[in-house]
Amino acid sequence: MTAHTHSHTGEGFREVADRVWVARYAWFDVNVTLVGGALGLLVVDTHGSGAAAREVLHDVRRLGAGEVVGVVNTHWHFDHTFGNATFREAYGEVPVHAHENARDELERWGERLKQRVRDHEGEDPHRDEVLATEIVLPDQTFSSARVVDLGDRAVELVHPGRGHTSGDLVLRVPDADVLLAGDLVEESAPPSMNDDAWPMDWPLTLDVVLGLTTPATVVVPGHGLPVDRDFVETQRGELGIVAETIRDLAGRGIPVEEAVQAADWPWERERLETAVRRGYEQLPRSQKRLPLV
Repeated sequence: MTAHTHSHTGEGFREVADRVWVARYAWFDVNVTLVGGALGLLVVDTHGSGAAAREVLHDVRRLGAGEVVGVVNTHWHFDHTFGNATFREAYGEVPVHAHENARDELERWGERLKQRVRDHEGEDPHRDEVLATEIVLPDQTFSSARVVDLGDRAVELVHPGRGHTSGDLVLRVPDADVLLAGDLVEESAPPSMNDDAWPMDWPLTLDVVLGLTTPATVVVPGHGLPVDRDFVETQRGELGIVAETIRDLAGRGIPVEEAVQAADWPWERERLETAVRRGYEQLPRSQKRLPLV
């Protein structure tokens, strides 16, 4: 595997707050974050394959800030979890933390995702490395909140609700006023809503996330540059418009297949096909006017 296949967007890890480093990788434009403490480093998200994670590992070692003592997966998607095995190979049986739903979803859908990659022969330059990846499930799960002790620093893991998936978590580093938001916040593109997203819940989930911030908080999204609380408030507003528009369309009896074209949206329509379908599915019957047969 040649090094240039995984070109960096930046150059390895950059410190965004006291002993919090972020590296941004070109494949998926994904962020990997390190939180340092007296006991060692916590790696937050592990990239999209064993091979991709080996590049992350190289950057961790080049930084020279200590040994990895734990891993956190912000949600189950493969660009955030498929490097877990690589970190276990390098540092032994380090704990892998995640929300309980994220663990279950990775178990349910991880191999299915590899099968989808297998079926699309020859399209993806990363195909072989994804197929060669061993999926390692998180072994430290929780339902609402957990604290990880790094010695001189406590890191809070919080499940603020459903949004990008049903198992999103955010990490708060209180002494540095940093919040790692996973894909509940995205800077490089509008938030992505796949078949496992919860568009009707997402705005309320971001309200909980905003409650964990101050005006000075550095917020690290799953993809793109670090942002501030104002950015998160703006994105929460846009997600709120999406949810309210879906509720309005369904309430007026607009069929789901016409809904995307029937309204104005904060983002391009093609980004919203799945979100609208998911939103319609998630609305209680009482909020939909069913077309008369």
